[in-house]
Amino acid sequence: MSVVTKLVNGQPAETINLADRGLQFGDGVFRTIKVMNGEPIWWARHYAKLARDCAQIGIVAPSEATLLADIEQLKPNNHTLKIMVTRGETARGYVAPADLPPNRIVQIAPLPAYSPDLATQGVTLRTSSTRASWQPALAGIKHLNRLENILARREWSDPGIFDGLMFDRDDHLIEGVMSNVLVLIDGVLCTPDLSESGVAGVCRDMTLLAAARLGIPTAVCQIRREQLSTATALWVCNSLAGLLPVVALDDWRWPVSALQRDLRTTLFAMKDE
Repeated sequence: MSVVTKLVNGQPAETINLADRGLQFGDGVFRTIKVMNGEPIWWARHYAKLARDCAQIGIVAPSEATLLADIEQLKPNNHTLKIMVTRGETARGYVAPADLPPNRIVQIAPLPAYSPDLATQGVTLRTSSTRASWQPALAGIKHLNRLENILARREWSDPGIFDGLMFDRDDHLIEGVMSNVLVLIDGVLCTPDLSESGVAGVCRDMTLLAAARLGIPTAVCQIRREQLSTATALWVCNSLAGLLPVVALDDWRWPVSALQRDLRTTLFAMKDE
């Protein structure tokens, strides 16, 4: 008996209708969640973010109970869980009926093979030449059209580079290709303002809460490229890799500090809050 790893609208499947708008236009949203010992990490926040993203582009989100039933059917243990919600199926053309039933795709896959040394020895980044576009209507949403990130990721093949940093047209730091960014400047843990561009990740939110628990001041603000030269620490984070210290970005270098270790330890001791 084959193991079920993919569901479409609650049914085992390996294909989707070619009329699906997620396939045609990237018309949908998604979440990527780490599952450890059968528990989706930070589930409540991921579901709330999925529901908000759906609402922002006018898609009816599946209920939490529906998605939990899908997850139970897949029985993930230590896996990557990916949930996609598309607007549904239409003929070609951008117009879609308001009452179009959405499609949901829930699937599991092995966790990425990140070395545990990354958490203690840090990661190396590069600057991406691909710019993050300005679009307030989509800012913060994890939508299915990730072409900017794909183009940015094509810029390097060196396995020693963990991620690339993306800036907007005005040279403000936005995010990593696959991560959010946090920067310690003058004792304040800063993360880029994503009200006009980028994806607001759950691990970013949780890291800000962990910093507050440690008494570290935090700020969501614009960060210009040149300000990185004055930073005393950098981190990148996402829901699969967690929070990782940055030791190199292009020609800049930073040591791994006790603060970076403490922040990661505090973050991973936290449940949904």
